[in-house]
Amino acid sequence: MRTIKKKKLTFDFRRNMVLDLQQSSNVLSLFPRFKDVKGLVEQDFVLMFGEDVSGKFLEKWTTAFKKKIIQQCRKLPSTSELENLLLAADNPEDGTEVDDDIGTNIQEHLDSITSSAQPYLLALGRNKKTVHQFFVILDKNAISCRSASALGAFDELFKVHYVFATTYNPMLYNMFTFIQTTVYNIDVGKVKESPGVAEVRARLLH
Repeated sequence: MRTIKKKKLTFDFRRNMVLDLQQSSNVLSLFPRFKDVKGLVEQDFVLMFGEDVSGKFLEKWTTAFKKKIIQQCRKLPSTSELENLLLAADNPEDGTEVDDDIGTNIQEHLDSITSSAQPYLLALGRNKKTVHQFFVILDKNAISCRSASALGAFDELFKVHYVFATTYNPMLYNMFTFIQTTVYNIDVGKVKESPGVAEVRARLLH
């Protein structure tokens, strides 16, 4: 409880730090508990946007978006990649395919990183069916996810981008902006998005 209270009191200081290019890389060194105290990323995201926005993805993905998106995908030309994604979407566990690194040793993975990259998920387990823990990897740091499901871990991955002011992976920019504007309703009309993202959002919301 004292740790949570301290984080709230230092929120403004952290925000100024992550937005400062000279200091942003030192945030996790100064606030290392973000790596092992689960829920701190969620806490800062709530302080930024409020609880209603923070809960939108987990609240609405399965009930309001998943079925509609699958329907739209089935109208696309069939490819092996698309079929694999649709098959993963039928997973009864949480409907989210883990398509990131799978491993059993966190430190070995961190030691193998040779360059900086946008945040991504690391699943800990022997294979995709036996994943028991997720981490968000950010600049050779492993941030332990509170959720043990792929859906919940993705929610935390998205929020890490805002809490630590990191950019989206260019290859995944359209996907992340879709989640940002369509599900979380953050900066709709302000963020640059492709015509395709705007079109899909219009189909889903009308």
